[in-house]
Amino acid sequence: FSSNKPSPSVVVVEEQMKDSGVSSCPQRLVAAGRRKNLEFEPLSTTALILEDRPPNLPAKSVEETQKHKLEYEEMVAGAKRRELKEAQKKKRQMKERHRQEDSISNAMVVWNNEILPHWDTTKGTRRVRELWWQGLPPSVRGRVWSLAIGNELNITPELYEIFLSRAKEKWRSYSETSSVNDSESDGGASLADRESSLDLIKLDISRTFPALFIFQKGGPYHDLLHSVLGAYTCYRPDIGYVQGMSFIAAVLILNLEEAEAFITFANLLNKPCQMAFFRVDHELMLKYFAAFEVFFEENLPRLFNHFQTNSLTPDLYLIDWIFTLYSKSLPLDVACRVWDIFCRDGEESLFRTGLGILRLYEDILLQMDFIHIAQFLTRLPEDLQPHTLFTAMANTHMISKNRRWAQVSISVNRKDYGMSVNLSNTEQVNQVRHLTVWSNQLIKYVVI
Repeated sequence: FSSNKPSPSVVVVEEQMKDSGVSSCPQRLVAAGRRKNLEFEPLSTTALILEDRPPNLPAKSVEETQKHKLEYEEMVAGAKRRELKEAQKKKRQMKERHRQEDSISNAMVVWNNEILPHWDTTKGTRRVRELWWQGLPPSVRGRVWSLAIGNELNITPELYEIFLSRAKEKWRSYSETSSVNDSESDGGASLADRESSLDLIKLDISRTFPALFIFQKGGPYHDLLHSVLGAYTCYRPDIGYVQGMSFIAAVLILNLEEAEAFITFANLLNKPCQMAFFRVDHELMLKYFAAFEVFFEENLPRLFNHFQTNSLTPDLYLIDWIFTLYSKSLPLDVACRVWDIFCRDGEESLFRTGLGILRLYEDILLQMDFIHIAQFLTRLPEDLQPHTLFTAMANTHMISKNRRWAQVSISVNRKDYGMSVNLSNTEQVNQVRHLTVWSNQLIKYVVI
C-alpha cells in the first residue's frame, strides 16, 4: 500500500519554511526547493550569496545582486589562491624530500663503497669531513659512530654477556631479598659499590624518549636498554648509573646491535669530557665551563653580557646538554646530527653545538630574564631544524687568540669560573646562590 507519510526531504523543507514564516503549500515548496540553473556549482558555504531570496521577501536589487556576485567571485578567487599556494608548498616539500632521499641514497653508496672499506686512510680527508658535516645516512650512522668512537677498552661481545649475566643475577637477588633498604644504608659507603644503583635504572628507563613509546615497559626496546645499562653498571661499579646515561644508551641502541651498542657506550663514556661529568669531577667541570665562557664571550658578546647581568652561568644548561649529549634537549633527528659531528670532532663539537643554540636563539634570549632563559634552554623548541642549527654552528668560531678549544681548555684556570676572594659582598652572595643551584642540578642527575 502507498503511504501518505511525506518523504524526509519534504519534512525538512517544510520545517525550514515554517521557521522562516513561509507557507508550506505544495506550489511554494516546489518553488522554494528548486535551484536556479547556475553555470557552476557554488561552494556550500557561499551558495546562498547567489540564490534568490524566499518568495515572501523582497527581491534583491540589481546593485545588491551584483555586489554579492563580486563578493562571491572574490571568495572563490581567494580560495583558489590559497589552494594554489598550499599545492605549491606541498610540491616544494615533496621536491625537497625527493632531493634529500636522493642525497641520502648517493651518500650511502659513497660511504659503503668508498669510505668504510678504507676507513683508516679516508676518515680524515677533507671530502669525508664535508660529507660528515652534511649528515650521515641512517643506514651507516651506527657503523661510523662505532668506528669513530673506537674500542680502546678492548671490550668483546663475550665480556658484555658476562657483565649482563652478573647484572641479571643482582636483579634476581634484589627481587628475592628486597635489598632496596640495604642498598640505601650502604649506598654512600664507597664509590666502588655503585652497583646498588641497578634497581634505580628501572625508574629512569620509563622517562627515556617517552614520546616514542619504545623504551617504556612493554615496548620493543625496554629490555634491551635495561640490559645495556645494567651491564655497564656492573662493568664500571666506580661510576654506577647516572641519570642521563639512559638517553645516550637509547640513541646507540637505535643505531647498533645490542653488543656493539654496549661496546660503543662504554668507550664513549670513557672519553675525558664524559668521564669528568659522569664522575662529577668538579675541578675538570669548572675548567670546561670556564673554557666555554671564553668562546661564548668572543662569539656572542651581547648575549654573554646579558647572561652575566642575570647571573646565569653555563653550568645551569650545559650540565643537562652534556649529560645526555643533547639527545634529551633536541629533537631526535637533530640530536643524531649533533652526534655525527661529535664523533668527527670530539668534545669541542659539544660546546660548539651549545654556542650554536645560543646564537640561533640570541634575539629571543636577550628579551628574557633568568627564569625564562633557564626554562627555554632546558626545553628547546620542538620545531628546531637541523640546517638552521648547523648554519649557526658554522658561524661559530672555535679559535680564541690563535688557540683552539683543546689549548684553551688546558690553559684556562678554573678560578676564572669559581669563587673569587676579590669579589664584593654582593657578588659573593650571587655566586653562592649560583653554586647552590648548581649543586641541586648535580643532585638531580647523580644517583648514588
